[in-house]
Amino acid sequence: MTTDPDAFLSALRLADSFLPVGGYTASYGLEQYLNEDKIDDRDDLEAVIAAYLRRVVGPCELVALSNAHAASEANDLEAVRTVDERLHAVTMPREFRESSTKAGAKLSELFLETDIEQGVETTLATAVATDETPGHYPVVFGVIAQSRGLSRRDACLAYAHSFVTGLLGAAQRLGRFGHTAIQSTLESLQSVVTEVCEQYLESDVSAMASFAPFAEIMGMRHERAGRRLFMS
Repeated sequence: MTTDPDAFLSALRLADSFLPVGGYTASYGLEQYLNEDKIDDRDDLEAVIAAYLRRVVGPCELVALSNAHAASEANDLEAVRTVDERLHAVTMPREFRESSTKAGAKLSELFLETDIEQGVETTLATAVATDETPGHYPVVFGVIAQSRGLSRRDACLAYAHSFVTGLLGAAQRLGRFGHTAIQSTLESLQSVVTEVCEQYLESDVSAMASFAPFAEIMGMRHERAGRRLFMS
């Protein structure tokens, strides 16, 4: 991680569930896994989240984040929008798209109001607010992380960590797992987080893809579930 204290604190802020972007309401289909008894124990939970990391977060969201970070560094808003449109196209479940764009809009609005920066971050916020670009969360995250001095690797690690803690928090709030099981799972998944960040850090935007059909099916079923604690 970076030794710059401001950048390090920004990484903590971006990765914290305290950040008011709506992540607390999202389980990304995990609730449906539990509703249908597809997850029985901690090993099952770890396997599902590891699959999300390897098949969705890494090859899709981290590729988007990394390329948005690079485009922001080059002060190229059009390249950021290209990344955003690509991510929108490859995200299949409607709930996943809506959760991502709502969180992206909230993050963009939050940082624009609390830490005004000139450059791509400001123009992207305007484009998102006027519906000129979808404003997916990984894209906005990458732009803001770059403007706050985080490297691409640090930004990817912060994002992937926040994704894992978000799903684990959802699993705990659904009442199936206790604190010890959640922390054990978080510890076990650290190597997977590092693996996917290293694997996709330098990937071109054209390589962005997601292949997790069962997770997508769970997300689509969740849209129509009669009993839901989470929005997605």
